[in-house]
Amino acid sequence: MRNVIHHLVPKIRTYVDGTGLLLLRLSVGYEFAWAGWIKLQNFTPPEWFAGLHFPLPHTLLSTQANWISAGLLESVLGLAIILGLYSRLSSLVLLYVTYIAVYTVHFDLGWAGWNQIDTDDGLGFKVPLLLGLMLFTILTQGPGRFSLDHLKERPAH
Repeated sequence: MRNVIHHLVPKIRTYVDGTGLLLLRLSVGYEFAWAGWIKLQNFTPPEWFAGLHFPLPHTLLSTQANWISAGLLESVLGLAIILGLYSRLSSLVLLYVTYIAVYTVHFDLGWAGWNQIDTDDGLGFKVPLLLGLMLFTILTQGPGRFSLDHLKERPAH
């Protein structure tokens, strides 16, 4: 029995290797792409966004420019992560976007999260922190074998 298990584990690993990173990419990419899509539905930022204090260099941009740039970055780079295309660069830029979001919106609201995400109490930094950890994983580990990045790296036969 031990011999059978010892023989099966490497075979199973060859089939499932990379699925964790794929699921991670699909989850985090969807969250960012959807958040960006919502922002791009109306180029006029909501009132709560207009009252935020952004760090440099974002203070040099108008509220509308910050809103649209956040929407574009989240949408385009979220889709890139889903596809596994320029995944490390996309993760790095989205980490910066997440940092700005936490700095300007979420940190002062405390540690609130998943169970209140659809309420005003769910705007804390727990969810952005978890998304940041997911992005950091993609940045450091790469997108995995089920990605366009992986296809680009494979030598042509």
